[in-house]
Amino acid sequence: MTNPLRLAGHIDLPKNVRDGGFDHAAVHAASGHVYVAHTANDAVDVFDRQRHLFSIPNLTGVAGALVSDEAQLIFSSNRAENTVGIFAPGPDPEVTKVAVGMRPNGLAYDHGRKLLLAANVGDPAIAHSYTLTMVDVGARAVRSSIEVPGRTRWAVFDPDAEVFYVNISDPAVIVVVDAKKPTGIARTIAIPVAGPHGLDFDRATGRLFCACDAGVLITLDAGSGKVLDEKPLGGVPDVVFFNRQRQQLYVAIGNPGIIDVFSTSEMKMADMKKIATIGTEPGAHTTALSPTGDRLYAFLPRTHRAAVYET
Repeated sequence: MTNPLRLAGHIDLPKNVRDGGFDHAAVHAASGHVYVAHTANDAVDVFDRQRHLFSIPNLTGVAGALVSDEAQLIFSSNRAENTVGIFAPGPDPEVTKVAVGMRPNGLAYDHGRKLLLAANVGDPAIAHSYTLTMVDVGARAVRSSIEVPGRTRWAVFDPDAEVFYVNISDPAVIVVVDAKKPTGIARTIAIPVAGPHGLDFDRATGRLFCACDAGVLITLDAGSGKVLDEKPLGGVPDVVFFNRQRQQLYVAIGNPGIIDVFSTSEMKMADMKKIATIGTEPGAHTTALSPTGDRLYAFLPRTHRAAVYET
């Protein structure tokens, strides 16, 4: 099989002001612009296929960027100031901030209800600080807060089942929140290995892909919670992206600095196959996938660049 990721080049981004590098990123479909949380700079960097365009400052400790193409909005989780940012695409946006729980990280959005979930990392020294904040985006206000059993990781929304899935590091579970009743945990899915971290969803088959700190990729049936498959990874993972056009899954691993690539299109959905391991850079733990599935961006903290891969 040919290499599933071909390096097309690099895009220089602003140098790190301090330690911290990059975190979650997303791509705006209409413009093709990539929005990446530059945690070290308290900013979201924005670039196109050729160059850095501008940065959105004053997002203290920004840990995540999420794009809603339906709403034409960008959301940021500003972990060091306990807020989420809401703003329109384009330069010099007016950023509305909504106070949420302690140290927000993961984000997921239900456009039909204009409901944003912020998964708050919390503080183990502070009781009841592991929470999910449900934000009414239309009103720019908190709708509810949900306590969860441990530190949150990433989150996704399933528009068909109308539920949010949120990874919890310890205990190793995925909590499910019903978007129709976003005031508590609807159910919990047990994960058989330690540290659920990166998470993505295959809408066509109802599969959840959960990359765990134990160095294992777990594939689950989202409806039943049944474990369909377990595959070893090349290290401790972070961000995962499912490419529905190519039927591939990309797992970013900061140490040693690789992307594990899996084929998800086997005749038996439970039988995933690793088809490549691509070298990136030590510390490169986060990526972004274009909505068309033709480009994957990997963020390189040591050289403050984005590596551009054609799929």
